[in-house]
Amino acid sequence: MSIAIDEKDILVRALPTPNPFALKFVLNQPLKREGKATFYAAAEAEQLPLVRDLFGVAGVKQVYVFQNTVTITHNGALTDDELSTQVESVLKTRLAVHNPDFEDVNKPVKAVSANKIHVDPMLNQIEEILDRTIRPGLQADGGDIEIVDLAGNELQIIYQGACGGCPSAMMGTLDAIQGILRQELGNEQLTVSPM
Repeated sequence: MSIAIDEKDILVRALPTPNPFALKFVLNQPLKREGKATFYAAAEAEQLPLVRDLFGVAGVKQVYVFQNTVTITHNGALTDDELSTQVESVLKTRLAVHNPDFEDVNKPVKAVSANKIHVDPMLNQIEEILDRTIRPGLQADGGDIEIVDLAGNELQIIYQGACGGCPSAMMGTLDAIQGILRQELGNEQLTVSPM
């Protein structure tokens, strides 16, 4: 049973991210109770009017949903103020029909695990290190990281939300992830590469 939400009771705060082409919006209502989801087109969100309609805002390229936040990656067609106004309007008018318990049907096909529990104990250790050291900062900036594969000493990851396409994610953040994992695992041969 859903409880009606009045638009005037919905609080939305737009925040900048390190990615000049991404804005993070924090709401006082849940958008995804469990897990996270990334969408690249309106067609991927046909059953989610809120997400689908965010792609109706000019220039929106990606919608990343996590807990009570949504990060919008865009192509710069609108100024941040114009984008914020339009995204806030969609959020406020569509939240009443949004299901925060939706299942993510767009998980990366190659992702090692959706629930971060792996058969390989090394992957579990890496997940724990990422949860403790890297993910809080990325999530605060409207993004995240997902393990795709571990083959020998090469760890493949995928950036999500504001981290995807962010210049610092491909340089400084990647170096930091690799450095932290090498130190904590005692493996100087480990390399981390994004997909």
